[in-house]
Amino acid sequence: MRQISRLYTFALVLLLSIGAFTASSEAFERRDGEKILVSAQRQAVPTMDPSVKYNASIRTMQQAMYDALLKYEGTPPRITSWLGEKFEVSNDGLTYTFHLVKNAKFHNGDPVTAEAVRWSFDRTLTIGKGPSWMLKDFLQASNITVVDDHTIKFKLDRPFAAFTSFLPWWYVMNPAQVMANEVDGDMGQKWLTENEAGSGPYKLLRVEQGTLYELDRVEDYWKGQKGELGGIIYKLMRESSAQRAALLRGEADLVTGLSPDEFDQVAKAKGVVTSTQPALTAFGIKFNTQADITSDVNIRRAVSYAFDYDALIKIYNGRAVLQTSPFTDAIKGKINISNMPRMDMAKAKEYLAKTAYPNGGFELEYVYVQGLEEERLMGLILIDSLQKLNIKVNMVPLTWANMVARGSKVETSPQMMAIFATPVSTDPDAVAMQYHPSAHGAYYGVHYVDDAELTAMIEKARFTPKWEDRAPIYEQIQQRIVDLQPEIFGMMRERRIAYRDWVKGYEYSPVRMTEEVDFYGLHIE
Repeated sequence: MRQISRLYTFALVLLLSIGAFTASSEAFERRDGEKILVSAQRQAVPTMDPSVKYNASIRTMQQAMYDALLKYEGTPPRITSWLGEKFEVSNDGLTYTFHLVKNAKFHNGDPVTAEAVRWSFDRTLTIGKGPSWMLKDFLQASNITVVDDHTIKFKLDRPFAAFTSFLPWWYVMNPAQVMANEVDGDMGQKWLTENEAGSGPYKLLRVEQGTLYELDRVEDYWKGQKGELGGIIYKLMRESSAQRAALLRGEADLVTGLSPDEFDQVAKAKGVVTSTQPALTAFGIKFNTQADITSDVNIRRAVSYAFDYDALIKIYNGRAVLQTSPFTDAIKGKINISNMPRMDMAKAKEYLAKTAYPNGGFELEYVYVQGLEEERLMGLILIDSLQKLNIKVNMVPLTWANMVARGSKVETSPQMMAIFATPVSTDPDAVAMQYHPSAHGAYYGVHYVDDAELTAMIEKARFTPKWEDRAPIYEQIQQRIVDLQPEIFGMMRERRIAYRDWVKGYEYSPVRMTEEVDFYGLHIE
């Protein structure tokens, strides 16, 4: 009877909990009577500076606070006018003339002018971080010209067909605000770590680094607001289990990055809406091609053929597909590569026999994001797979910031690192450039692959104006990347997002990064 009583009590508590999870009908957070959307995420936002860094968490915040000339929206991803109301391209493909909207203003009331656009591009190119790699090879700051307050010209060194596809990543900052907070010639970098100077739909209200980031609605946003949302709280939760619980309790209105099992659980809960969509994002395990042991391409091939790809798909409960090319499916010019490695222990042993370690007997380090259960499970697959080759795997969890820091130098970059990489455009240059020496040190460039043949093809393709001439080069590029085996080419998983049913206006776009959310347009009913 005592056991039955305990079971009854547990069942009653569970029912009451479910009732608490589903009884709410409005947002958990309010400020001065306004509804505040709480987004529970696992990645911190180490900087707000558009010129310095971007990842999913940073992009989510930057996109809320800043505007760019153009913006990606919808599915399939389309480039729409934003600050740049319209533009023209010269016949030779070198000059782009943008005409700005005339009603845009920064959060402090200053107008958004062509000079602000010029200065912002100049700043990003000068600092040489963040999105600078996208344009630095064909755009010089001296070739950006202010025609008048609302007209600006970009003259490229060479024709580059993908130019406009990268512009949504280049945010416009208020030069007066930034330079008023310059310290020791840093162009405002220290200040912009936890401050902003944007013109976007939200302004920064509060930063509690490592805990939460709060945004306030810009009531007179130049492009107009949607709904009655008063602000955003970006709340940091390191564990996906905490995200799940917060969503079910109504303490979080929206979450991304739940594990597949947790996502399936919340999908069954009353009052929760879930969405799964294909994404541009690919998961791979990058090799450091310059490191001891993994510098040998036959080691890399042996590991790649030993890997259990079917187990990788099972992590996502079948909601993923294996890569058939270094290019993901939505990338223009993507082809299927016939010799993409799949689990084949005979081939794995054949390649291992060509190395200095024909019988294995060595250890490889695998670094992944602390708290990201999927990457931990991928490490366990590695351990099981490589045991058959007598290779040990040392799993090392690191915070995102520390992992990126490890990968920033070839000397410290681990032999293997888990990487989710999202192309910043659907143009193939966005993926190909990840395998160019200029990508070394970036989180997607921790492979440090340096191949003269591949580099020459990448450079030729990006500056070839006509697609019919570019396409065959990109076919060769895809094949060459696979031949070099700089990573275990993994899978493309569905993008998962879950939110309470009172959240409205969510729009999916595959060009966004894995856990990136566009807050503009979201509202609570």
